[in-house]
Amino acid sequence: MTLPLDYDTLRVIWWLLMGVLLIGFALTDGFDLGVASLLPWVAKTDEERRMVINTVGATWEGNQVWFILGGGAIFAAWPFVYAVSFSGFYLAMFLVLAALILRPVGFKYRSKRPDPAWRARWDWALFVGGFVPALVFGVAVGNVLAGAPFRLDGDLRSFYEGSLLGLFTPFTLLTGLLSVAMLVLHGAGWLSLKAEHGPVLDRARALGQVAALLAVVLFVAAGLLVAWGGMGFRLDSVVEAGGPSNPRLVAAVAAPGAWLDNYAAYPWMIAAPLIGLLGPLVALAGIRARRDALVFAGSSLANIGIIGTVGLSMFPFILPSSIDPASSLTVWNASSSHTTLFIMLLVTVVFLPIVLAYTAWVYRVLFGRVTTEQVRTNPDYY
Repeated sequence: MTLPLDYDTLRVIWWLLMGVLLIGFALTDGFDLGVASLLPWVAKTDEERRMVINTVGATWEGNQVWFILGGGAIFAAWPFVYAVSFSGFYLAMFLVLAALILRPVGFKYRSKRPDPAWRARWDWALFVGGFVPALVFGVAVGNVLAGAPFRLDGDLRSFYEGSLLGLFTPFTLLTGLLSVAMLVLHGAGWLSLKAEHGPVLDRARALGQVAALLAVVLFVAAGLLVAWGGMGFRLDSVVEAGGPSNPRLVAAVAAPGAWLDNYAAYPWMIAAPLIGLLGPLVALAGIRARRDALVFAGSSLANIGIIGTVGLSMFPFILPSSIDPASSLTVWNASSSHTTLFIMLLVTVVFLPIVLAYTAWVYRVLFGRVTTEQVRTNPDYY
């Protein structure tokens, strides 16, 4: 059967869709993580904490759908990437999941008892559930940029030769802190829209300014290290157009500075890092001008630009190998079959707009600020 889209086009489409899902996760669940990371610092009383929690309480479960969709897309569209990353980064994934499990438990159990010590412990659990995933996601991106220590044998079995502690290097900690700053800024942007005017909002704005400045500094520092720190990979040979997915059919080599190649070949790509720099500055301007919508718009641009920069810099690589570059996984050698990608695309074309429309409707219905008076008088609030 001849499909209307050729194999390589479908591969690129699914690479773009994977980016869309990751950005969708950062834009939605990202502010949940940011708000949780800010919780101990912006709210001092129990009513203030309840108010902050309820700014995300109605939507956080729906936002996690983007995380599930992203994992499912990797599993279905890029099975080699899923197999290598989820097995090699198993302990890191377990750390993230353990932290994420604290969130629903914290939301549900915090208000079960009026004891201040009980509630304080669950507040810190919510903080851990926001801060740890934000940090580890950034560390994971840093390891992808630097190359993961895995290799494939002749039977395409993967062997990961790293450790959990080995994931945390100076560069990956830098990218982890960048991720935290980016999502804390996004959380501050969300609180700018949803928190009542008062002390909580003032503290969120103050911390948002710090996060915005840190995001710019850390993004520039990470970019300089990527450009001149000996990182990068380059294809030495490529599979012929429409060729089968087999990691052994595409040869790659380590090439310091190669992550800048795409910007020379496609100058329009420079828009991504520029947006990544502009976003925090727009948010900072919005905070100082007390333009709440501008703060959230700026933090959203920061997410789009920073994540887009990583994807565009690495294309066509998805998961390079630091110990055996020939085992690196790319858009051309790690995808599912032609038919699988096409059927998945048809399903996505039908259901993704439904998900987007429903999400937009939910946020429209729940639009408005949460106040301490509401949480004081409404028993259904967390």
